[in-house]
Amino acid sequence: MREINVNGIGDLPDAAEEILEALDGRNVIAFFGQMGAGKTTLIREICAKLGSEDVVTSPTFALVNRYNSADERPIYHFDFYRIERPEEAFDMGYEEYFYSEGLCLVEWSEKIEELLPDDVMKVCIEVLSPTKRHIIVD
Repeated sequence: MREINVNGIGDLPDAAEEILEALDGRNVIAFFGQMGAGKTTLIREICAKLGSEDVVTSPTFALVNRYNSADERPIYHFDFYRIERPEEAFDMGYEEYFYSEGLCLVEWSEKIEELLPDDVMKVCIEVLSPTKRHIIVD
C-alpha cells in the first residue's frame, strides 16, 4: 500500500508516476472517490505519463473511451456513474477490455466492484480541501 499526498495540481505528475510504478503487471486500476475528487484529472495525468496525446475526457455517456499510449498500447477509460446494475457492464463487454493487453482505468468502480479482477489496483482519493487530496494506492 502506498499513500500519496497531493497539495495542488502541480503534484499530479508525481502522483501519476507513483501509481504507474505500483502497477506491478496489473492492467486494471479502479478509482474511488466522491464526485469532484479529481478522478478524471488524475487519469488525464496518468495518460500523459504514458505518452498519450489524446484528449482525455470522462466517458460518462459513452461508458468507455480509448486512448493510445506512446507505445501504441491501448488505454481504456471507463466511467460507470450512469449504470444502475452491474449487469449493464456485461452488455458493453467489459470482460474483453479487463482481460486484454490494454490498461483499464475505471471511474465509479464501486458500481461494478464484484466484476473487478482479483488483482485490481485500487486508488482511493480523499478530498482534504479544494486543492489537497490524500490518495491510497492498494
